Amino acid sequence: MEIMILGSGTCVPYLKRSSSCIAVKIKDFLLLLDSGPGSIRRLLEAKLDYKKIDYLFYSHFHPDHTADLIPLLFAIKNTPDYTREKDLILTGPRGFKKLFDTLSSIYGKWIVSPEYTILLKEVSISKKSELFFDGFTVTSSPVLHSENSTAFRIESENKEGGTSSIVFSGDTDYCESLIELSRGTDILILECSFPDEKKVEGHLTPSLAGKIARESGCKKLVLAHLYPVCDCFDILSDCQQEYEGEIVVAEDLMRFVL
Repeated sequence: MEIMILGSGTCVPYLKRSSSCIAVKIKDFLLLLDSGPGSIRRLLEAKLDYKKIDYLFYSHFHPDHTADLIPLLFAIKNTPDYTREKDLILTGPRGFKKLFDTLSSIYGKWIVSPEYTILLKEVSISKKSELFFDGFTVTSSPVLHSENSTAFRIESENKEGGTSSIVFSGDTDYCESLIELSRGTDILILECSFPDEKKVEGHLTPSLAGKIARESGCKKLVLAHLYPVCDCFDILSDCQQEYEGEIVVAEDLMRFVL
């Protein structure tokens, strides 16, 4: 499993960071977790082919997590000398089908092709859900942000015959459901929107992110979804007060291998 941070930022435009997007490669499959503005360009910078995406997972429907869905589908359908034939699977929390149907009614033939099928899946916003794919499993769990915010845990078999896992929080505040989902995970990618001194409801700070990492027993913590103000504070030191394990402050195009 290879994980690439394509977007470590937020809705606020910032040259250092694009909006939320994580790419995951498992065997021959390419997955995207969220696709905020700038995701397609970051895919190219990471030398990942946007035409080969197999699965997209959306944590919630805010624009900084979903805005590149339409440009991505438009590019896949309309790239010259290319015709996609394999299905594309899109997954999001309850309400995702309604969102997609609304977008399709606006963009129609520009994003929907007769050559391949877009398959839509919804996960529960009230309890854990499990989805089984070829070679990996995705478990979702509701988290504390918007009414349909969801975190994802991805597990796959590793070269040693064991299981590797990552958890992507999406946007969230401190909540027990996220701690439970993250138990013992190899890499926990947590939003860390604001420094401790500027806590905003529905979002984590370094101390709260560290607390979740410590209580979940994760092996590595990656802090992402960073507003520009975070660069004015020592968020790493604040997080280390709660969590003694490895902490990485995410930057765009960072890679991790499990």
